[in-house]
Amino acid sequence: MKYAVIGTGAIGGYYGAKLAHNGQEVHFLLHRDFDYVREHGLQVDSCNGSFHLDHPNVYRQTAEMPPSDVVLVCLKSINNHLLRELLPPLLHENSIVVLIQNGIGVEQDVQQYFPDVQLVAGLAFICSAKTEPGVVNHQCYGQINFGNYSCRNEAQLRRLTEEFNDAGVKAGLVDYQEARWKKAVWNMPFNGMTVALHTQTDHLLNHPSTRQLIREQMLEVITTAQFLGVENIDESFADKMIQMTDEMVPYSPSMRLDYDFRRPMEIDYLYTRPLQIAREAGHPMPKLEMLEAELRFLEAEQLKTK
Repeated sequence: MKYAVIGTGAIGGYYGAKLAHNGQEVHFLLHRDFDYVREHGLQVDSCNGSFHLDHPNVYRQTAEMPPSDVVLVCLKSINNHLLRELLPPLLHENSIVVLIQNGIGVEQDVQQYFPDVQLVAGLAFICSAKTEPGVVNHQCYGQINFGNYSCRNEAQLRRLTEEFNDAGVKAGLVDYQEARWKKAVWNMPFNGMTVALHTQTDHLLNHPSTRQLIREQMLEVITTAQFLGVENIDESFADKMIQMTDEMVPYSPSMRLDYDFRRPMEIDYLYTRPLQIAREAGHPMPKLEMLEAELRFLEAEQLKTK
């Protein structure tokens, strides 16, 4: 299939490059490092084997890109309002749009912009960063799950999964709600806590007090998900996520990097929306509500010094 990548950063750069390296036709939208990648190519430094794309298809504007069968949206969710302009040139009647983004509620809001577009959630379990032009640093993991939000073409969705697997990316199809809430079990504690305490994942788990707090925050997400009817999620999933993080390289999640580089943080979809859903369902998450308040304070204080 023909792929387009909107947001060629740590995530889009990695998955798009893996597909292109395996022979798929992939078209990349770039911004700051367009000139660099056009001249020097795209480098992926990966724990699973590094490689280089000498002449990737790169563009400054989606208006210059061809319509694609699959559009991988890897923008930060705070920029989703840009999709109203970015997406239309890339779509044909059967296009699938995969939102590889953090948080809960992103598909619902994007669907309002594009009522007829087929949307799929992409839930990436990956440690990857892009801190210099044209170089993606893939540190560990890399699995992606796809949750069907409004895709009508199941065969095309299965083919998408197969092509990711063929490219060396472990991929699977999962229930949409299950996928989003399971990702929140990791995202909501670790993204915010690394910002609030100005640390990395390993330090949070190495200290008994913060390790216990992380687990309690995970259980808030899990019990809320159960209360909302999400299946295949229980207390053992928290232990699995903690073990997985213990085995990871020391990691600064995307929200920590955004804060460090003085960029807006994805508080709305990572915290505000799921917390609102939980309160409206009568099952609030008080520890994570406190963390959201701390993040709002830190972001406001940072804005004062810009």
